[in-house]
Amino acid sequence: MECWHIRGGRRLEGACFVQGSKNASLPILAASLVCPAETELENVPCLRDVDAALRILRHLGCRAEQRGGSVSIDSRGLNGSEIPRRLMEEMRSSVIFMGALIARCGQARLSLPGGCQLGKRPIDLHLSALRQMGAQIEEDGGEILCRAGKLHGAEISLPFPSVGATENAMLAACTAEGKTVIRGAAREPEIGALQDYLRTLGARISGAGTDTVTVEGLQAKEHASCRIAPDRIVASTLVCAAAATGGDVELRGIDPRQFSTVLDFLNRAGCDIISSDRSVRCRAAQRLKAVGEVVTAPYPGFPTDAQPVLMAALLRAEGRTKIKETIFENRFRQAAELCRLGADITVSGRTAEIWGVERLQGAALTATDLRGGAAMIVAGLGAEGETLLFDEGHITRGYERFDARLRALGADVVLEY
Repeated sequence: MECWHIRGGRRLEGACFVQGSKNASLPILAASLVCPAETELENVPCLRDVDAALRILRHLGCRAEQRGGSVSIDSRGLNGSEIPRRLMEEMRSSVIFMGALIARCGQARLSLPGGCQLGKRPIDLHLSALRQMGAQIEEDGGEILCRAGKLHGAEISLPFPSVGATENAMLAACTAEGKTVIRGAAREPEIGALQDYLRTLGARISGAGTDTVTVEGLQAKEHASCRIAPDRIVASTLVCAAAATGGDVELRGIDPRQFSTVLDFLNRAGCDIISSDRSVRCRAAQRLKAVGEVVTAPYPGFPTDAQPVLMAALLRAEGRTKIKETIFENRFRQAAELCRLGADITVSGRTAEIWGVERLQGAALTATDLRGGAAMIVAGLGAEGETLLFDEGHITRGYERFDARLRALGADVVLEY
């Protein structure tokens, strides 16, 4: 059990860089299996989820090492296509290994993935996409067996722009015969990052960032490399922390367009947002204003992963804010814990109403999930007195040395393991 000691009431000030993206790193780690090659990655965050992905690679016979932000992988030694339940259950993103393994081995055996319990997150769209490329899939309880003598190109139409289904289809299509067109594809920046890496691996792929991705096979290369972009959700968390404390924080090396919807709402709340191509500064007012209605949506809409931290930033905002969650049915788990600080939040189904209060008071909280835990840190920074946040490791799945990063900006935060 980890315990975060947060003494609030201190204004965050200063500048920092943002860690590499977790959600970009994990699909690329899985993609290193698509063909026998050596891969060098830079700016990979040191996180529990990344460590879990590296252990899956090693279990499958690959060499996979991380030193600081550098990761080296040699997938030429791949000698298996089965991932045991104990490894699959450590993170939701483990399901992305399915597309990579069936591309490389023609088969994959794995169990349903783990990760944060945010409600139903079925992988039906993943399985449907693979079946359309010729895969035969058997489901037995929590076990999934995929087989394909040879995958073929297909016209795949996703009824919802699922990031994971888009990524799995992209990976499997790399070794399929013919052209695969994925319509209704997710448009997140992480899809573009995966495309860039697959191109260095020899894939003929285009369209990432639009709703149509086309894959026309792979001319395998022996070496591949890429640099992981900064994490837009960590960036969102940091600017929300600045807003919650009336702070003045500059993030460097980050593309503000990737989290522009978060910045837009903070601007509505009274923050000055000063952006350039590779930086963003958030200068907050002492008392924020409510922002009306926030509705989560697939990219380029407001990200569901940023919803909890924006909620935390607005707990003391003057007026009422309504948040509608359209992605996950159980994404407001942090609300009850935030109310322990004195917040006024009412949840009804997939809608939450936040009435701003004059002050928050530190209390003992328990992290519910990765982003909910980050929201409790943001709220604790804006509260008076000490907040103790108990966490079973959710936060360190997605935030690298977050306590040290916050201390560098003036926060009084200590993490005890």
